Amino acid sequence: MVRHIIPKDLSEALKHLDENTFRVIAGGTDLMIQKRSWAETPPAFDQDMLYILNLPELNHVNHTSDGLIIGAMTPLEDLLDHPDVPKLLKEVMLEMAGPGLRYVATLAGNIGNASPAGDSLVPLYLMDARIVLESLAGQRTLPIEAVITGPRQTVIRPNELIRDIVIPHQQFTHTRFIKVGTRKADAIAKVSFAGAALIEQGVTQDFRIALGAVYQTVIRDRDIEDTVVGKTLSWLKTHKQDLLDAYEPLIQPIDDQRSNKIYRKHVALRMIGDFIDRLE
Repeated sequence: MVRHIIPKDLSEALKHLDENTFRVIAGGTDLMIQKRSWAETPPAFDQDMLYILNLPELNHVNHTSDGLIIGAMTPLEDLLDHPDVPKLLKEVMLEMAGPGLRYVATLAGNIGNASPAGDSLVPLYLMDARIVLESLAGQRTLPIEAVITGPRQTVIRPNELIRDIVIPHQQFTHTRFIKVGTRKADAIAKVSFAGAALIEQGVTQDFRIALGAVYQTVIRDRDIEDTVVGKTLSWLKTHKQDLLDAYEPLIQPIDDQRSNKIYRKHVALRMIGDFIDRLE
C-alpha cells in the first residue's frame, strides 16, 4: 500500500526522508499529470509520497548580499508579485500555465522534474542559479547545471529535498525570452530561448544564451559566451554567423509528438540570431 505523508514542518519532512524512501511532491502540476488515471480515479502513485507544499520554512523570498533567495515551496504567483524577482523570470512565469496552477506550481518542482522543456529552467541556467539541497546530514549548494543531469534525472539524493534557489545579483541592459509552443498559453515548449547581455558604451560586458527543449538538458555554453565579452557591439554583429556556427552542433533536438528536430534546430538558431540583431 502506498503511504501518503504530510509533515507538519521541515524537520519532520527531513526525518521521514532519512528513514524511508519517498517521492517528494510539491504543487503536483507535473507529477499529477504523469500519474493521472483516465478512469477519473485518484492518481496511480506507485511509491510512498511526501507532500511538502505546506511547509512554511520553504516559502519565502529574501534579498541578501549573496543574491535573491527563493524558498523551494514559494508559489509562482507569489514570485510574480514580488518586487525583487528579476523581470526576465517574471516574463517566463507568465508563460507557465494560468493563475490557478501558478498558485501551487513552484520553481523547485520544475527543477526536480528535470524536463528539458521546463520553462523556468532556461532563465535559471542563464542567471547562474544555485540550488540548496538539505538533508538531516546538512546542506550542500550546487549550480543548477550540476543538479540536473538528464531528462527526469538529478543528483538529488533520496534523503534530500530542495530548500532554496539562489539567484546571484546581476545587471543586464538587454533580456529576452521566447517560448515556441503549439498555442500561446498552457503549452509545453517546442523550443525555448533566453538571452541576456550587458552593453556599455558599445562594448559587450556580459553575454548569455540558454536554450530549452533542444537537448537532454538546457544548453548554455560559457566558452562561447566568453569569446564575446570585451568585444564591441559591431564585432558581435559582424561575427554573428560565427557564433551561430559555434552553437549549431550543441543543438541536438529530437522528433516527438510536439515537433521535429529539423524545425527545432532551425528555430533555435533563428532566435539566437534575432537576439544579436536586436542588441544596440
